[in-house]
Amino acid sequence: MILASPSPLGVALGIAAAAAYAVTAAGASRLGRQGTRWLLGLAWLLHGLTLAWSLVGGIPLFGFAPAISVTAWLVLTVYAIESRMYPQLTVRRVLAVLGAGVVLLAVLFPGVPLHVSASPWLPLHLALGIASYGLFGAAVVHAWLISRAEKQIRLAADAQAGVPLLTLERLTFRFVTAGFVLLSATLLAGLLFSETLYGRAWKWDHKTVFSLLAWFCFAVLLTGRARFGWRGRKARRVLYAGAALLVLAYVGSRFVLEVVLGRAP
Repeated sequence: MILASPSPLGVALGIAAAAAYAVTAAGASRLGRQGTRWLLGLAWLLHGLTLAWSLVGGIPLFGFAPAISVTAWLVLTVYAIESRMYPQLTVRRVLAVLGAGVVLLAVLFPGVPLHVSASPWLPLHLALGIASYGLFGAAVVHAWLISRAEKQIRLAADAQAGVPLLTLERLTFRFVTAGFVLLSATLLAGLLFSETLYGRAWKWDHKTVFSLLAWFCFAVLLTGRARFGWRGRKARRVLYAGAALLVLAYVGSRFVLEVVLGRAP
């Protein structure tokens, strides 16, 4: 097994963040909106400190679980900003459960030491890729909110999200568009500057194939939206398919290498 051991401080921060998320999820109905918001904010802060310590506290570590953890933290960041404009959004409990799970996963599988690269552009390239993950993750959360609201409307119940469906739909496609731009930039940089970034030429591996398939799915989704007015279940299915392919591209390939095969990527 090649996975490195996280530092004691990193483990402590991770457990504290997971505990704060768990308390938020368990006590959301009793704490009230304001109390839940503050507790979720504390969990978000501890989560961010955990991620920062894993990168700067000693030997920088990264892998499939930290990638999922960063993605969830970015989704929570988007929610924190968005909830100021749309306080009717009620996904705090779901996000708290998600946060607790991904933080504990990153504690159990902290990843492998990052290779020292001669290229100063590699961190930017990685940041673009992870940012696209976060934006697509936010789009998936909004698509799920639309599905939940539609189901409640069919059952003649009030939508718990409290945000009009058309507004949720516009937000979803804004996140998809922004994520698509960053994903395109990430793939283009990898294609044109692979030797500079990674010290090797572009190669067709599982990560590349799944990334391109995900890019194609999102391109089809945005084209269908612009030219044919795609919406509803059809659009969500394409979004979910693209998000699943994107997860398989990096997280899936790293999981196989780090855990199943037990060797460094």
